[in-house]
Amino acid sequence: MADLKEDKLISKETSQNTFYHTAKDSSWNALQKIWYFLKEELPQFLSNWRTVPRLMMILYGFAFYEVVTWFMALENPNNAQAGLVSVVVGAGAAWFGLYVNGKKTEIQKHNKK
Repeated sequence: MADLKEDKLISKETSQNTFYHTAKDSSWNALQKIWYFLKEELPQFLSNWRTVPRLMMILYGFAFYEVVTWFMALENPNNAQAGLVSVVVGAGAAWFGLYVNGKKTEIQKHNKK
């Protein structure tokens, strides 16, 4: 590691390319790439494809189907049960209007420093 010559300590250069350092560097680079994707690319992708509104429409369709089949299976539905179906259908009409009239949002990209 180090030699002692004429009252001077001379250290030998050691290689920093050990397995630990290369693994640390590669995992740090991977983490930086993942963070960049989550911060810069994912919001733009979700906005362009409008994935959240589409997912909400799918979930609403499932809830609508379940409520309608439940209501049709009732023998003697009362006013409260009919009111529930009416609210679910009305909420679906409002939600569909918001979905159709919505636009994608332009996401501002950050400059790397």
